[in-house]
Amino acid sequence: MATRSTSRRLLRAAGYLTGATTVGAGALYVIYRPRDVPGLEAASVPPPTYGEGGIFRPPSFPRIRTREEQIADLKASAGVITDAVKKAGNKIAQAVKGEDVASKEAEGVEYDLLIIGGGATGSGVALDAASRGLKVAVVDRDDFASGTSSKSTKLVHGGVRYLEKAVWQLDYNQYKLVVEALRERRYFLDTAPHLSSWLPIMIPVKKAWQVPYFWFGTKFYDFLAGSENIESSYFLTRSKALDAFPMLKKDDLWGALVYYDGAHNDSRMNVSLAMTASLYGATVVNHLEVTALEKDASGKLCGAQVRDVIAEKNGKPSEPFMIKAKGIINATGPFTDGIRKLDDQNVPEIVAPSSGVHVILPGFYAPSNMGLLDPATSDGRVIFFLPWQGNTIAGTTDAPCDVKQNPIAGEQEIEWILSEVQNYLQPEINVRRGDVLAAWSGIRPLVRDPKKSASEGLVRNHLVTTSDSGLITISGGKWTTYRQMAEEAVDEAISLFSLKPLGVPAPPLVSGVTGFEDPTPLDGACHTHNLRLVGAHGFSKTLYINLIQHYGLETEVAKHLCESYGDRAWQVAALCAPTELRFPVRGIRIATLYPYVDGEIRYAVRHEYAQTAIDVLARRTRLTFLNAQASLEALPMVIDMMGEELGWGKERKAVEWTEGVRFLGSMGLPKSKLALTREEVERGEVGKYSDEEYGLYARHDKPDELLESDSHLSTGQNPALKEDSHIVKEQQ
Repeated sequence: MATRSTSRRLLRAAGYLTGATTVGAGALYVIYRPRDVPGLEAASVPPPTYGEGGIFRPPSFPRIRTREEQIADLKASAGVITDAVKKAGNKIAQAVKGEDVASKEAEGVEYDLLIIGGGATGSGVALDAASRGLKVAVVDRDDFASGTSSKSTKLVHGGVRYLEKAVWQLDYNQYKLVVEALRERRYFLDTAPHLSSWLPIMIPVKKAWQVPYFWFGTKFYDFLAGSENIESSYFLTRSKALDAFPMLKKDDLWGALVYYDGAHNDSRMNVSLAMTASLYGATVVNHLEVTALEKDASGKLCGAQVRDVIAEKNGKPSEPFMIKAKGIINATGPFTDGIRKLDDQNVPEIVAPSSGVHVILPGFYAPSNMGLLDPATSDGRVIFFLPWQGNTIAGTTDAPCDVKQNPIAGEQEIEWILSEVQNYLQPEINVRRGDVLAAWSGIRPLVRDPKKSASEGLVRNHLVTTSDSGLITISGGKWTTYRQMAEEAVDEAISLFSLKPLGVPAPPLVSGVTGFEDPTPLDGACHTHNLRLVGAHGFSKTLYINLIQHYGLETEVAKHLCESYGDRAWQVAALCAPTELRFPVRGIRIATLYPYVDGEIRYAVRHEYAQTAIDVLARRTRLTFLNAQASLEALPMVIDMMGEELGWGKERKAVEWTEGVRFLGSMGLPKSKLALTREEVERGEVGKYSDEEYGLYARHDKPDELLESDSHLSTGQNPALKEDSHIVKEQQ
């Protein structure tokens, strides 16, 4: 009996050991398994090489149709045949290498779909519809990403705060939003690896009970991402947290949880969506305003009246013209109700606009590879503190607001953000108002379901509605889910208007390299989750080395071009003027502290439909979002270079200056700079400070062991610290 009992105990122990080993091995595999990290794989097409005779062979990218040709196509839909339309067939055939697409664009028949709004959703709808083989046009009264789509927090995320609310409030809609966004997050990173990347985000832990709470929350977040997740969340001890984020306040710090989300360059992503849609046959025109919607005898929408805003800027008359379409999709974000009222003046408003203010601080406020999330600010809101484009972005607020085209960030909101930032940084780091390089307000278009009561109809995800006349409105949502929103809108349009997506039998050679066609089948179904955007095919993490070796670019500039344009960096680099220096050989910076160069201005005009100086400064480059005063200093150069490309006269250049300065005022440019003339800026008077920033630094002292300005301070006084700082008090 004793022997039998001993055997059972041994077998039971062996079983426990085997089970524990299996669980442990499984856990280790899940944590350390090989990962398919977006952007780390080799480029799908090889970099350019030197052929026979030492001839360099760059990629031969498809031609982008000019804005004039696209406007001619729009006019042709209503039967107005222009010379540009007659020539379009051959040119489009060259662009997309497919006679079927070319002939369809030049026929002059009505469009299947007209999309109003060139933001993330509208451009996404255009790409989805065009890649299914539909004839589609997208227009915007301003520029691509001119509104909310360029003023986001720059995250590609599921939303940990939404997940927390979903759990505590038992809100299934919030839960669905998180799951959907986590799935779309991976598609986002796969289709545009040059414009997006993974970013670790730290949640500081200040109380013991928060450790299991945040650990469970981040692990649940990982679990919901499933196979689409890349890196697992993890815990950092106090010392490790301070090592990863040295600026973090040490008081009461227990440690930190780190989870992963995505970060991206929002307006460049938006422009890439529009340009990719254009290559797949869509007619894409910015600065074209819809002034009226047209209906047929049965009261159904059949088109829209538009006017060319650019013609008016050039001092020319802009005669409205008609665009004919079987269906119209309203994707205008915060301006959704304005288009809905063009359809029906009595329709109830569904948008509940909310202002989100962000500020840009110098890069020294945060590590270059780690973000921070404060889940419980002084008033219960959430604030992000993230590295972005070499600087630090902090935000956001969430408050009801009016709908304006270029809203201004309020001083109260800016001060609130700075105060919250100060709360979790070390006290010797003084968060100064003068360190704010740019500040903006983005309007988030929350929507109310018109089928529900006002008190319960506000939805956090997106909403697709259809009016009696056939106007499809896609509203709400967020950047991360733009692709899913576009898919649902196109599906609705196909059903409602009985459209026939025939696919794209001869797709464009987006990669620019013969023999390297995109493998995604374009058979009429939605395949945008696999469809790589312009610039993605030839991108790799080492592409910048090829650019440096061939064009002699600065390393910082070459990296920036690859991360902003992908394989199109070859074109941008070729458009850079020679410096006549030993090194760098090419690339004249438009702002001393930032890697933006002259070739980007030429590329934006020739290949990305940039029509104004702000199109370039704010949305093709990101200089305005990084430093408003640096943008003011660069404005004359940008206006002159665009003038050369577009044939601007003095009057148009004057218009660009006035409108450019006005826009910079909405991006945090100090009021004292708004009255500067172009001549004063060119003389360097932007640097003559009349505001508080002048006193932030010792500007004119000669080199010495003790600067003269510091010698006037009393003992123990530090000009970089507040008077109530504990360091100052300890020194006194």
